[in-house]
Amino acid sequence: IYYFKDMRFSLLFLTFLYGCSLFGQEEEIPYKDAMYEVHEPDTYTYAIEGEDTLKMDVFLPKGTTDPARPVVLFVHGGGFAGGTRGGETHHGFCRELASHGYVAITMSYRLTMKGKSFHCDQPAENKVKTFQAAVNDVRGATAALIDMAKNIRIDPSQIVLAGSSAGAEAVLHAAYWAPNLFNEESQLLPNEFSYAGVISFAGALVDVEMITDSNALPTQLFHGTCDNLVPYASAAHHYCDPGDPGYLMLDGAYSIAQYLHELGKPYYLHTTCGGVHEVAGSPMTKYVEEIVDFLYNDVVQQNFRQVHVQINPDGISCEPTRIIPCAK
Repeated sequence: IYYFKDMRFSLLFLTFLYGCSLFGQEEEIPYKDAMYEVHEPDTYTYAIEGEDTLKMDVFLPKGTTDPARPVVLFVHGGGFAGGTRGGETHHGFCRELASHGYVAITMSYRLTMKGKSFHCDQPAENKVKTFQAAVNDVRGATAALIDMAKNIRIDPSQIVLAGSSAGAEAVLHAAYWAPNLFNEESQLLPNEFSYAGVISFAGALVDVEMITDSNALPTQLFHGTCDNLVPYASAAHHYCDPGDPGYLMLDGAYSIAQYLHELGKPYYLHTTCGGVHEVAGSPMTKYVEEIVDFLYNDVVQQNFRQVHVQINPDGISCEPTRIIPCAK
């Protein structure tokens, strides 16, 4: 403990100590740093489809002054047959994003494959219809958010889609499947609307050429090279044989990133070498920092990047396999 007879010296010394305590500290940046507490989620019904009441849980950061905040709309996995928006991991993921300033939302959608197979015995045309139904629900939830924009202080031009497994297939198709290929009842969004970005955890597109020079978005893709359900490169869904009713070619993360590279568009590919379909869930807890990096730099700041990160702790080959899955 120090005592000072000269009050002027005392004040000078305390000022010096205060200055030293601040020296080297970086100012926290909204949407980049975790700097907010988070409200308990509010639940809204966005649509009623037959017997399905479709809802979304909205996580809002506390204390933000921005009147128009970016949004992440998350769609859960489960093979279009199961899963729930309210899973602990999903809510935890939303809370983490909201702590950075984003409005984070997890939504339910019609589980059109509930009680049914989604494997090689399910006709390919039914799989496509399943994708389309999920796209309609994602766009319906988006339309509801646009209507709610002022009430929950969001920027409709800054809505990013994110999804896991089946949810990843839903958000990729919602982002890239041209609305004019759907029937008129599916025109749920304004003609000029565009998502600000899309994040896929082990998802794929029916045709990578859905992406065009005019509709390409900042796209972050997490995938394992040995995913035996949804191909990392280009192969049949569940690696079905050509003669199977469910034979449907899909373009996974590697093929999507390649195509965006050829178009000269931004992408962030995160590859787990030797990873299987569990990569559909791990980014929500393991790679949140990388997701926030993408949201802040590629979406909020609109920086152009073409990134490929490879995670390979065991020296496994990271070469993409085509047509056949990785050897077991």
